[in-house]
Amino acid sequence: MILIDTNIFLELLMDQPNAEDCERLLSAVSEGKVEALVTRYSLHAIESLLKDPDVLASFLRNIENSAGLFVYETDTSEELVISILMKEIHRDFDDSLQYYVSKKVGAKAIVSFDRHFDGLDIRRVDPEAALQLFESKKKA
Repeated sequence: MILIDTNIFLELLMDQPNAEDCERLLSAVSEGKVEALVTRYSLHAIESLLKDPDVLASFLRNIENSAGLFVYETDTSEELVISILMKEIHRDFDDSLQYYVSKKVGAKAIVSFDRHFDGLDIRRVDPEAALQLFESKKKA
C-alpha cells in the first residue's frame, strides 16, 4: 500500500512535465495492479481547484471506479492528533495529515513530488519509483 499525495493527481490533471509518469502509476492503481490510498482531504483540495464541472465529474468517476484506490477520511479526533503532530514533525497540516494517514495504514511510501516529506521515517518516492516497488514485489 502506498499513499498518493495531492500533487500526483494535479500533475496529471494540469498536464505538467511529469504527467506521463503519474498517468502510468494512476493507471496501474485504477487496474488494481497497485494498492494505493488517497485522503479525502486531498480529494477536496483537488475538487476546489477544478473549475470545469465536466473535468471534475470525470476525475471523481475515475476515483470511484479505481480498483486499487482506497479513500481515507480523517475524523475530528484524528485531526486533533494531526494538529499536535505538526509540532513534532515540523510540517504544515496538509503534510502532517498525509504522514499520519501513511503511518496509520502502514503505507510503504508516500508518492509525492513534495520534498517536505523527505527526512521523515516513511520514505517519499516519485511515481516511477512507486511502480518499481510493486514490480519488484511481483518478481519476489
